Amino acid sequence: MDHGHDHRHGAAALGRNWPGPWRKTPGRVFGTSLVRLYQLTLSGFIGNSCRHMPTCSEYAHEAIARHGLWAGGWMGLFRVLRCGPWGTHGIDRVPEMLAQPYAWYVPWRYWQIGRRRSGH
Repeated sequence: MDHGHDHRHGAAALGRNWPGPWRKTPGRVFGTSLVRLYQLTLSGFIGNSCRHMPTCSEYAHEAIARHGLWAGGWMGLFRVLRCGPWGTHGIDRVPEMLAQPYAWYVPWRYWQIGRRRSGH
């Protein structure tokens, strides 16, 4: 008897984080593990108050998985900083690829990612 339940199998059923394929380098595994540890422990105490979709921790997990610990970590940090009471809100996706101005040696430029796409 089918009651309309969505029974997904595989990576999508494991959690709320991005299920896409990513290279399992040591930095990416370390970074995504830290985000997952936060989600399993501190996230419940802080509450679900993120003003963006996906949430800040989901964004950080995907950014690190897609772009590595350095670039993804900066993107995740700046996303959390944008999430304050006077910050941005709305749908803010991780870019699939980073444009030329977002080089590893200018991490402050990662602040601009999402600011132009999110609603105010």
